[in-house]
Amino acid sequence: MGHISRFGEPAEAGSSRNPALITGAAPSFEEQHRARVRKYTIIMAFRIPALILAAVAYSMFESALVAVLIIAVSVPLPWIAVLIANDRPPRSKDEPSRYGYRSPPPPAIGGVHHTIDG
Repeated sequence: MGHISRFGEPAEAGSSRNPALITGAAPSFEEQHRARVRKYTIIMAFRIPALILAAVAYSMFESALVAVLIIAVSVPLPWIAVLIANDRPPRSKDEPSRYGYRSPPPPAIGGVHHTIDG
């Protein structure tokens, strides 16, 4: 996907608006951390307004049901925020798998083994 310059023209690769990628290195730990903190902050920023909205809804509609529903929606937000913030970037196809399961090798002596009970 090409980048668009100021007047709608595609920006050249290597320009200040579209820097050339010269390495396949992963983003630095600091960049990943900043992105995770930003995601956490954005998700948690919905928690306080939801609680305020529940209070306003209770005072306007005088119905505890609406307020409780709004609070119930905001209860899992910290858990969701932590899960999303602690998630690592997606694994690239070039990254080796660490699972390492291998099927057992075939037996050295083939054939069916019969046991005689006596």
